[in-house]
Amino acid sequence: MIFLTRAGTAVAAALTAIACVGAAPGAAPAPYPSAPGARPALTHPRPCPGQTDVTCADLTVPIDRTGAVPGILKLRTAVFGTADAPRGTLLFLTGGPGQPGVPYVQRIRERLPEALAQYRLVMIDQRGTGDAAVDCPELQREVGSSDTVAPTPGAVTACAEHLGVKRNFSTTADTVADLEDLRRALGVGSWTLDGVSYGTFTAGQYALTHPHRVRKLVLDSVVPLDGAGVLYEDSLGHSAQVLRTACREQRCRFDPARDLATVVRRDGNGVGVFNLLVIASIIDPKLDNPRFGILGAIHASASGDRARLDGLVAGFSAPSDEPPAEFSSGLHAATLCADSRWPWGDASAPVEGRERALNRAVRRIRPATVWPFERETAGAQGIPQTCLPWPASRPNQAAPRHTLTMPVLILAGDRDLSTPVRWARDLAAVTPRAELVVLAGAGHSTQSRSDGGARAAEKFLLR
Repeated sequence: MIFLTRAGTAVAAALTAIACVGAAPGAAPAPYPSAPGARPALTHPRPCPGQTDVTCADLTVPIDRTGAVPGILKLRTAVFGTADAPRGTLLFLTGGPGQPGVPYVQRIRERLPEALAQYRLVMIDQRGTGDAAVDCPELQREVGSSDTVAPTPGAVTACAEHLGVKRNFSTTADTVADLEDLRRALGVGSWTLDGVSYGTFTAGQYALTHPHRVRKLVLDSVVPLDGAGVLYEDSLGHSAQVLRTACREQRCRFDPARDLATVVRRDGNGVGVFNLLVIASIIDPKLDNPRFGILGAIHASASGDRARLDGLVAGFSAPSDEPPAEFSSGLHAATLCADSRWPWGDASAPVEGRERALNRAVRRIRPATVWPFERETAGAQGIPQTCLPWPASRPNQAAPRHTLTMPVLILAGDRDLSTPVRWARDLAAVTPRAELVVLAGAGHSTQSRSDGGARAAEKFLLR
């Protein structure tokens, strides 16, 4: 669930393949405080690399705000614009979890130029990302930035052991406290937040914790704010509509959803095909890029010619050479496992018994909910498989409120399989001041990849 996928590695691998035919706490603590002492400050100001009109600086925060585990983190920030901008400050939050923020300043400037003529833009490398990224080499090689590729248990446990007790301090609530320190360091009483993918979860949790500090929210490619969705049932089931819509647009004269159902039941490759479609919903949402030919590959495979689809699946699941500074798979695991609602409970649940709970949850899924995939794919994909062996850890602390009360723009692509449109509709239904914009033909990260998404965001921000 990322903001800007680094899909180039997967694309290159796919095309090549085709050519080649600690102990958990007890009671939940009180809301995390800001850093103690004097008002937080941004230190060591300097021009950001390659962007002389953007100021980079460091925000120092404690690893553990209770003080039980000593140590500090220096989080790199970037500021573009002046403190007296007419509309105030806009904090833009990237996704993952695991992506940095600072490298994407230029991209946001290009996508939201009219808004940023009136806002000061702020971005941050959240804890465990960017230059100070969590580095788990084996896990990084196996999954890169994918949510759906399943890692080996050994890579997961090696990462947790490498982090040690520090794995307990990568929750979204920790990041929310960091963001409140950032607001104080900037000296602003309130600001506007714009989050994409996992950034919607972070922005939403901040707004539920500090509602009086938030003027407006843009939530693009929504992750459920209750941490649900880890079995991806909605995405698996939404695949049929995405495939059939693409087929109707391309006049393909076959049923790709039925063909997919045939393939995954024959070949047992549901996770690989799902991973292919999730990435495609980011880089080829209308499934019409001839370099991939995904609809034709699925149809050919169902008819007995498996080579092209097998090459695509292998290529898009291939090991990644993406460095942790660009996307930290270790931070992704630590945060995901702490934040989410699991069939076995929260992150503090013992590892023993988790697999039985997961299997029970999978058996309870109605097959029609995830068709054309099989329900076993829901339990075998990368999100639950990452957190099954992750050691019992400190769970994320829920925000004190449940309803977003400020004006909220919710953006969704109707072809998105990473954060399916149903999640956006569900949030809009329970948010009193929500405006929902569903972009036809768009996939994940609409502000970055859809002109309609960027223009809708600017219109809302300038209203």
